[in-house]
Amino acid sequence: MTSSRYRRIGLISDTHKLLRPQALDFLRGCELIVHAGDLVTPDALDELGALAPVVAVRGNNDRGDWARALPETARVRIGEVELLVVHDLATLAKDEPLGEGVRVVVSGHSHKPGVEERGGVLFVNPGSAGPRRFSLPISAGELLIGPGGAVDARIVQLVPPAGA
Repeated sequence: MTSSRYRRIGLISDTHKLLRPQALDFLRGCELIVHAGDLVTPDALDELGALAPVVAVRGNNDRGDWARALPETARVRIGEVELLVVHDLATLAKDEPLGEGVRVVVSGHSHKPGVEERGGVLFVNPGSAGPRRFSLPISAGELLIGPGGAVDARIVQLVPPAGA
């Protein structure tokens, strides 16, 4: 982004009872933190909430009274940009984000980090910040929202690859 006037939104998912210090360090200074599900315990909500307001959705491994209080999807408006947060992209109707004003879809579940723009919608999966699964990276992400609704996303690897 060319302007230094942007809003930084932290993206995290699939912590699975493990909120790493590297994730907390990366998310420090965010205006908002979005957790795309599979917290497994509510502890991460408190720790993340000490850094910034948190929007979280329920993942397929989130169970119990605390988890039932989390929505399956959430919509968040940040300036001119509307985000749709869901744990598993497969639960969305194919055309749900399109035509409804959603600019960014944040998801988790697959543990595979990625950023892809399709039909004017930015799809961001920050990957898994929790226990390593197979050879997938341990990662988190951020959205930078600038003037006029400009959006940029990046994924950051939090720990070195396995075997490195």
